[in-house]
Amino acid sequence: MSRADQRSAARLAIVQALYQMDVTGKGINEILAEFESFWIGREVEGDEYKPAELAFFRDILAGVLKEQRIIDPLIDRTLAEGWPLKRVEAVMRAVLRAGAYELKVRSDVPARVVITEYVAVASAFFEREEAGMTNAVLDRLARQLRPRELDEKAPRFTA
Repeated sequence: MSRADQRSAARLAIVQALYQMDVTGKGINEILAEFESFWIGREVEGDEYKPAELAFFRDILAGVLKEQRIIDPLIDRTLAEGWPLKRVEAVMRAVLRAGAYELKVRSDVPARVVITEYVAVASAFFEREEAGMTNAVLDRLARQLRPRELDEKAPRFTA
């Protein structure tokens, strides 16, 4: 399995872990132990969970939690007026938080890759409209956080 595939699997697991933390109130240590022992790279109730890059999974998950007070207002400013992040459905909140964190902190990952990956994650849970919203919000964030990278004249990077 390629590194890109393992990172894609990690992003899906990150969103699931953030969602679970949001709705159950479990802490990061409990979630890390649960996902690394019982989910990632395993079959659960007939669903296959692909192997994921664990260091990437841990870094993004911990980073989202550490930076949440900074990234939530960034997301709020990009959402439609009257729809603060706290009103967004829990899985979508997790997708947007993880994507925003990667755009803000992980400059080693090209912005277009971050956007594409989290749109794919959103598509796993939602209809086309929500995936489009994910694309729009993360694109706006990327243009704020990495304006030079998304400049049309800048060289394009591939995953």
